[in-house]
Amino acid sequence: MKINAGEIRVGMLLEYKNDLWQVLKTQHVKPGKGGAFAQIEMKSINKNTKLNERFRSSETVEKASLEETKYNYLYEDEKNYFFIEPKSFEQIEIRKNIVGEKGKLLVENLQVSISFYNDIAISVELPNQVTCKIKVTDAALKGQTVSSSYKPATLENGLSIQVPPFIEAGDEIIVDTRTMEYMKKI
Repeated sequence: MKINAGEIRVGMLLEYKNDLWQVLKTQHVKPGKGGAFAQIEMKSINKNTKLNERFRSSETVEKASLEETKYNYLYEDEKNYFFIEPKSFEQIEIRKNIVGEKGKLLVENLQVSISFYNDIAISVELPNQVTCKIKVTDAALKGQTVSSSYKPATLENGLSIQVPPFIEAGDEIIVDTRTMEYMKKI
């Protein structure tokens, strides 16, 4: 689908120069002299390279069309995560580098949304919140100010996050998967 350069937003996927690019930053500029343009910073999905490009507002670019499907997480091995489609029971595997750090938050049977581009999985979207259990946490220091009252904690999945001082080892908490931060205690 063709879109004008002025409609490009952060997070969009564009087909440009025979590759798939994710938009990281956009800046729309209207100089005093000459036409308006959009300065776009993009990252290649396939090659992991960055590109800064300037598009005039009259130019059009191709927005990538993605197919999104719900899958349930099954298990992992050294290189891949495995998922199953709940209706057809079709299994797929996705390389760990595509999922990234969020892979540590995957638990058995967790429903995720996988985006496909030309039948190739390019991203895995977890639910906004997941429940995790605290494995180890430091003791809170008395007399700390409220602004710095967070302490480090390690979750059972190996992830390290900052938690409030009242959280102890063994507590269950909710973690925001978008920011990888503590939300609340259960």
